[in-house]
Amino acid sequence: MKGPHRASTSGHSSFLVPFIIFPPAMPELPEVQTVVDTLRPRLLGRTIQRVRLHRADVLLPAGVDLPAKLNGRLIASIDRRGKRIIFSLDNGCRFYIHLGMTGRLTVMPTDAAPLPPLPHTHLEWQIGSDTVLFRDPRRFGGVWWLGRDTPADAGMGPEPLTQSPRQLARQLSCTTRAIKVALLDQSLVAGLGNIYVDESLFQAGIHPLTPANALTIGQVADLNRAIKSTLRRALRHRGSTLRDYRDADGEAGSFQSMHRVYDREGKPCRKCRTPIQRIVLGGRSTHFCPQCQGGDSG
Repeated sequence: MKGPHRASTSGHSSFLVPFIIFPPAMPELPEVQTVVDTLRPRLLGRTIQRVRLHRADVLLPAGVDLPAKLNGRLIASIDRRGKRIIFSLDNGCRFYIHLGMTGRLTVMPTDAAPLPPLPHTHLEWQIGSDTVLFRDPRRFGGVWWLGRDTPADAGMGPEPLTQSPRQLARQLSCTTRAIKVALLDQSLVAGLGNIYVDESLFQAGIHPLTPANALTIGQVADLNRAIKSTLRRALRHRGSTLRDYRDADGEAGSFQSMHRVYDREGKPCRKCRTPIQRIVLGGRSTHFCPQCQGGDSG
């Protein structure tokens, strides 16, 4: 790894930013919702057949006989909670899949499915004339069996598209962490990640180092609007494909071409032309405009 360089933050404390390759962006709310939206017309009301679990270590709890629990069951609903894709079956049992950083859920005609399965295919099942494949090269994702009684969202915060400014203010008032780090905490807000936190903070004009509990009522209201606006725009463009993400039909998103700060280090701000800067917060690459987001960082 090469030595670090110091990134100026225009009046804020500078940070050593090493020249490292950061991991690919994890699918966030817009990407996961797009996968759900493309799964539903292909899978709802259909019966699962011929389940094959190729890696037992992607399944929790350990020891669950997933093929036995899924074979012959009808898919009653597919929903998203945070970054989780939740499948409900006709007998009331549920399981969810988390895509991690490199996971993909793909539906393809069975006669077109590769034999043997592609590398890193951990789970597959047939449903009518189609095959569903879950692949995850880095294995940060996985499959969680919930049964009938285990909640799918234990410990998760509110959904950002429906939370009120008062809810967000209450969540943020409990932590002194930098606002960027706080918004990545799924127990505070469920579904946000590196891309859309950076984009939302830019739209709201808030520096990523600002302590979460130092935001004014007006700033929280602006941030709440910015989060919803950013996510809705990303949903309309089917999410951001920077490397691995594809929807269930294998199609890429297009919102990456509209990013204002994320992954744009050194490029001119689309609003004021100041070069976008990058620092590292909580181990995550963080992009911002020092001019448009130059408020007090505490």
